[in-house]
Amino acid sequence: MAADQADQDIARDAMEYDVVIVGAGPAGLSAAIRLKQLAAAAGAEISVAVLEKGAEVGAHILSGAVIDPVALNELIPDWKEKGAPLETPVTKDEFKILGPAGAAALPMFLMPPLFNNHGNYIASLSNVAKWMAAQAEALGVEIYPGMAASAPVFHDSGALKGVVAGVFGIAKNGERKSDFQPGMELHGKYIFIAEGVRGSLAKELQAKYDLAAESDPQKFGIGIKELWEVPKEKHKPGLVLHTVGWPLDDDTGGGSFLYHWGERYVSVGYVVHLNYKNPYLSPFDIFQSHKLHPEIREHIEGGKRIAYGARAITEGGFQSVPKLAFPGGALIGCSAGFVNVPRIKGSHNAMHSGMLAAEAAFEAIQAGRQSDTLGAYEKAYRDSRIWKDLYGVRNAKPLLSRLGTFWGGVVGMADMWTTTLLGGFSFLGTLNHGKADYAALDKADKHKPIAYPKPDGVLTFDKLSSVYLSNTNHEEDQPAHLTLKDPSIPIRVNLPEYAEPATRYCPAGVYEVLYDEAGANPRFQINAQNCVHCKTCDIKDPSQNINWVTPEGGGGPNYANM
Repeated sequence: MAADQADQDIARDAMEYDVVIVGAGPAGLSAAIRLKQLAAAAGAEISVAVLEKGAEVGAHILSGAVIDPVALNELIPDWKEKGAPLETPVTKDEFKILGPAGAAALPMFLMPPLFNNHGNYIASLSNVAKWMAAQAEALGVEIYPGMAASAPVFHDSGALKGVVAGVFGIAKNGERKSDFQPGMELHGKYIFIAEGVRGSLAKELQAKYDLAAESDPQKFGIGIKELWEVPKEKHKPGLVLHTVGWPLDDDTGGGSFLYHWGERYVSVGYVVHLNYKNPYLSPFDIFQSHKLHPEIREHIEGGKRIAYGARAITEGGFQSVPKLAFPGGALIGCSAGFVNVPRIKGSHNAMHSGMLAAEAAFEAIQAGRQSDTLGAYEKAYRDSRIWKDLYGVRNAKPLLSRLGTFWGGVVGMADMWTTTLLGGFSFLGTLNHGKADYAALDKADKHKPIAYPKPDGVLTFDKLSSVYLSNTNHEEDQPAHLTLKDPSIPIRVNLPEYAEPATRYCPAGVYEVLYDEAGANPRFQINAQNCVHCKTCDIKDPSQNINWVTPEGGGGPNYANM
């Protein structure tokens, strides 16, 4: 929340824990479980609290998701017996290049081994998080859903001491309403930041401790996903289909995923890399158009769309991983950016990072330490399979950015074969990412507006009906969580220079430019109620004028089976 929740005049109670974890996703819950496992093995006590801003655990979790169980095998070896919802093993991999009407299938034997999903599972990561939360609570972890961590709390030394959570009842104008709750401070010997991509606390702490000083700018994509229920005769459980090409041009990075799983479910989605140049591009409309391609529509035609969501994805990989540990805390999971872009997977690395941070913190606490920098976590990462996983594919994203989808893909495949066969060695060395995604956007006068097909309400849909399926809701009378550093910039700068791209890159219809009856006097409107917490605006705004901060706890989407 953007108002006075962190003001010093608010008296708050404090709760003390050994470790406080912000975010109940795969990383945060893995850390919590591992801490309790270590304590039990050592015959020690350790108190762990997990804060989750969603109304329930899993509410804000969105992923493809093909899950590599390598970390789960280590964390909870008997996960099958305990009923983990990894329900559909992958049976077939397909990779196709799409043209406007046809497709070319790439033989899977030509693909580097990392593209092989044998041994992986198609599932809902939201449901996996719910199951992990139950395992954590059974071990004594305290989980607080609907509790947004809205501000950091520091020691006089500058080390992170804890977070403010559970502030409710502040009106839009910043005044306290009759149901005002000041929230609490949760203090920990160590604080783990597991907010996911572009979290507000992670962004603040990275700036305070200059954690990205020696890394490349983080790169991002936006992933948009729908869940369909299809007729039984069309269902192919275990099929994994990935595509590149149409409807994107060669200079714009991205691609699709389509997974058959569960009880007649098909997950279909599209990722657009956020370093695109054309301000008229709309990732949402690209995705809707994509479903009309014969190779995609055959899977979902005759089915029913039952859920929708969108989420930013970290794509910087190896070069963009910041310093992970800082005084009093650590970044884990997507807050650090551990997604393997060519594999379109990150949950295995997120879980493993949580386990590594937990092991470092447990050792430190047992030694009587607190609020220092967990150098052991940093070292463990460099010796881990996360590092190896990201290092082997480090040039895939830079090559796509430099050479385009076709030649970037060809050279990238060759490079990944090289790193696979030569233990990480690449003839290209390590390529850098260059500028941040927002800086890649061209001025509008270099491009022409794009005419997208109108939604047919059968296979393609508009933004508002889509947001409805995300179960998104926010308390209306609260401070805007989408704040403008300068309210004049959208109309004064972004509209004339970039045709105000926020109206297109947002997948939830949050941003509008409205005109009077004469078609003059434009004004910028923010429909914060629609926000699905994807963070794309915070990333792609060319003026870097939009700052996403957490709203009241419990707001936002509530994803089911996503």
